[in-house]
Amino acid sequence: MTKKKPLVVVTRKLPEAIETRMMELFDARLNIDDAAMSKQELIEAVKVADVLVPTVTDKIDAAVLAHAGPNLRLIANFGTGVDHVDLQTARSRGITVTNTPDVLTEDTADMTMALILSVSRRLAEGERLIRKGEWAGWGPTLMLGHRIWGKRLGIVGMGRIGRALARRAKGFGLSVHYHNRRRVHPDIEEELDATYWESLDQMLAHVDVVSVNCPHTPATYHLLSARRLKLMQPHAILVNTARGEIVDEPALTRMLADGEIAGAGLDVFEHEPAVNPKLLELQNAVLLPHMGSATIEGRVDMGEKVLINIKTFVDGHTPPDRVIEGLL
Repeated sequence: MTKKKPLVVVTRKLPEAIETRMMELFDARLNIDDAAMSKQELIEAVKVADVLVPTVTDKIDAAVLAHAGPNLRLIANFGTGVDHVDLQTARSRGITVTNTPDVLTEDTADMTMALILSVSRRLAEGERLIRKGEWAGWGPTLMLGHRIWGKRLGIVGMGRIGRALARRAKGFGLSVHYHNRRRVHPDIEEELDATYWESLDQMLAHVDVVSVNCPHTPATYHLLSARRLKLMQPHAILVNTARGEIVDEPALTRMLADGEIAGAGLDVFEHEPAVNPKLLELQNAVLLPHMGSATIEGRVDMGEKVLINIKTFVDGHTPPDRVIEGLL
């Protein structure tokens, strides 16, 4: 007798190769038009699914999980961050949660470095000048930015992405400083020539570029509060490719407008996809639509990890990327 395939509900459109393999391996329900599911649609999905494959746009909170059917035993997240999933409620209901670590590291580090360069050298402003037809030719004082060679980079969160960024930063002549929950191994510090700051407050006051690379957890919500942002030097810039909730966005916006901080490069926002209208008016802010990991290779690699996690779980084994609450 043929074993029944598990019902896998996928909340967003995934790369074609991944969707094809999903259909081959499982009883998969795909999201063909790629519209984000409403809360009610998510509730209907968890009622019937054996496996749910959500993304960062899907809030799988206690209210949704309260409707989970008896067959839902795995949430195989398509993405690294799981702050949109109520891990405590999932655990209490016997639901395993997995994610897709490692595969987005290099892509996100590339984007972070690109934002550092873009803000420092005013690349987005220059591009807009050209498109508006307002460029009258080269001038010795036109579009002056700042060189990054010889500056200090402060990394908030020295995990995989933070370390990948540090390696790139060294190549651009930046000296690497970092704050982390735990100091990294001395071998890593030596490799990266990185200076550890136990006090985030002190690091913010001494660096020229601040990059946010830590996960969003209850402990890191508004980690860069208005008080901490005010510790940054007026010529400093802030780059965030992690999660918008880590930075007090209204405070950052006010400080950018008042020139208390020189610039910001943001790939994530506190209430995305909504963006503070005042941010949109600022020339010293480079804004991107959460595309830090948006490479074809990265998305396919993410999908393959999801497939492996589901197949391993269905076969009765512990999936390789099981998320353990408290160890994010």
